[in-house]
Amino acid sequence: MPRYAVMWSGGKDSALALTRARERGLDVATLLNFIDAASGRVRFHATRAELIAAQAAAVGVPLRQYPTTWEDFPGAFAAALETLAREGYAGVIFGDIHLADVRAWYEQRVRGAGLEHVEPIWGEVPAMLLREFVDGGGRAVITCCELAKLDGRWLGRIVDERFADEVAAVGIDVCGENGEYHSFAFAGPTFREAVTWAAGEVRVRDGFAQLDLLSPLDAAVEQVVAEQPALARDVRTGKPKAWGKLAALGVVAHRRRLGRSLSEPERRALWSALWRATHTTVR
Repeated sequence: MPRYAVMWSGGKDSALALTRARERGLDVATLLNFIDAASGRVRFHATRAELIAAQAAAVGVPLRQYPTTWEDFPGAFAAALETLAREGYAGVIFGDIHLADVRAWYEQRVRGAGLEHVEPIWGEVPAMLLREFVDGGGRAVITCCELAKLDGRWLGRIVDERFADEVAAVGIDVCGENGEYHSFAFAGPTFREAVTWAAGEVRVRDGFAQLDLLSPLDAAVEQVVAEQPALARDVRTGKPKAWGKLAALGVVAHRRRLGRSLSEPERRALWSALWRATHTTVR
């Protein structure tokens, strides 16, 4: 059966395009994700690389993640396409809706690599696409707003029935196709299980407001290090019993966020992350 890759930003349109592709019977075998090499995040969406990996695990499709710069992106994208073609993939699926210049840029390169360019939601009415995503059980969180187009108070809003109704009254493209907003999809028919996340800090820069999303593990680590600076400092300086106390607090914080006990691999992952955070953030 011919295999396809999805150009994956982690947003709701990527998720809907993947759902549509599967409904058409396409074998989606890879998620292609490009992140900013300096920040380790999806450009514009501001989503951390590890949360994209969590999405891929929840979707059940292997992830190929490429760190790159804005200037080097065309070359990195071309190299990814060359690899897909060499491995016998049939094509690449995109979640574009109506930006013809964006579609043309990608389509030229995909077809030039000998691959099929697939656009499952192209040319459809944005309001209907948003409603399809929501009515089908899809959920996402707004991670970025262009402040000239959408008030920063929309940051962190969940894309649900209420969102679909209220964003329609703002006078923007309701899917954010013109860059008004970007999202992180965490539940819906695309996912075998919901992706858990926690809201972090808000950054405002160059006309954009961005919400940092954390995994439950990262959120627990940041919470404990912030709430226990003296204990974290004692760990760094090697004070007896300090690590045991901090590690125990980390387990409690992570357990509360998950709402269940931790498995042994989760416990070890927490301790590793907590140790790294303690020794990189405490001076």
